[in-house]
Amino acid sequence: MQREIARETGIPQPTVSQILKNNLRLRCFKKHRATEPTQANKVARLHCARQLLAKYPVSLVNFIVFTDEKIFTVARPTNSHNDRAYARAGTAKKQIAAARLLHTRLTFSRSLMVSVGVSALGTTSIHFIEPGVKVNGQYYREDLLMQKLLADISSTVRLLHVSTRQCASP
Repeated sequence: MQREIARETGIPQPTVSQILKNNLRLRCFKKHRATEPTQANKVARLHCARQLLAKYPVSLVNFIVFTDEKIFTVARPTNSHNDRAYARAGTAKKQIAAARLLHTRLTFSRSLMVSVGVSALGTTSIHFIEPGVKVNGQYYREDLLMQKLLADISSTVRLLHVSTRQCASP
């Protein structure tokens, strides 16, 4: 953006940077990738929310606990522009060991899955799911929900009734 401004105005880029920072008191932020929900996603979420509101009276809304799982990819950031191999001048590229010239990575990045529950009255502990475990309906009900999450929920909220519901909208 600063380069474009400098090119269009004829002002040197460092001067544009100083004007933005010092005179206009603007701060630059890096944009991050994000997925915008499609119209179908929005409709599905609205439908699911309306079903929940119709099923439970307002007096029970605070006692509804939402749980979700998230996979976090554990990988150090790399910038291939900064990853260089140096050799003496006059050395041909084919004379350098391949291991020094290749930037390798694992086929699959390490990842970690966690599960947590949240309600208006509190949150559960964060539960770490063992690597390699397939989280299907049976594992979710028998291990995660029955052994871990319900114990946390009952210590946070005095439960008189438990109802589980899977809403597949993202």
